[in-house]
Parts: sequence; structure tokens; C-alpha cells
Amino acid sequence: QVQLVESGGGLVQAGGSLSLSCAASGRNARDRNMGWFRQAPGKEREFVAAITRTSATYYADSVKGRFAISRDNEKNTVSLRMDSLKSDDTAVYYCAVTPRTAYFVSNEYLSTETSYVTWGQGTQVTVSS
Repeated sequence: QVQLVESGGGLVQAGGSLSLSCAASGRNARDRNMGWFRQAPGKEREFVAAITRTSATYYADSVKGRFAISRDNEKNTVSLRMDSLKSDDTAVYYCAVTPRTAYFVSNEYLSTETSYVTWGQGTQVTVSS
């Protein structure tokens, strides 16, 4: 069983930057594909970025070129660096992991919410305009 704890959310002005971190604990945490999703008020949760067990990355079009996902397998953490933030980026951000048995996954798999089996509690990001 893997547990996830997000941190790093907060209030930032439009155009600013923020970094989120997700600490994973439990068995085989480093063997999982990991993703970031977000949910804005009144909207459905949406995919933001993902990083595979081999550190391949995939981004939603809305954040491509502005956000960067990375992982540190020694520390069992995944980070999301967010630059050039916009008011539309305001949301609760969640990290999540796929099953340990998920190998050679497609981008479609990584961007699908139901591919992920464990979720963190979320961290609020608010971008003021």
C-alpha cells in the first residue's frame, strides 16, 4: 500500500511560480507511474502531468511549456514546478499513482483518472490576477 502526501500549495500572483511536492511512502512507491491532477471549483478533476517509472513525462496541453514534472526515486518524491501561472490554474492539485504492475503505459493511460489507484489529499493553489 502506498500513501501520498502533497505539499507546497499556496497563493501566488499571476505570472509567478510555485512548486508542489508529493511524498510517497509504502511498498514499491518508486516502481509506480505518478501523476498530477487538479480540480477547480465547479469543474471536474483534470489531468495535469505524469511521469513514468522510467521518468518519461507527459503533459496536458494547457500546461505544456509552463509546468515541469520530475521525480526523485531516492527520496520517493515527485515534484511539479509551475511557472507563468494563470488564474485558470487555480485548483486543488492532487498527486496519484498507478498500480505497480502498469508497465509500458500510453499517454492516454497516464492522462486517465481511473488509471490511478491511490490519491493524496490535495493541496490548494490559488493564482490571483
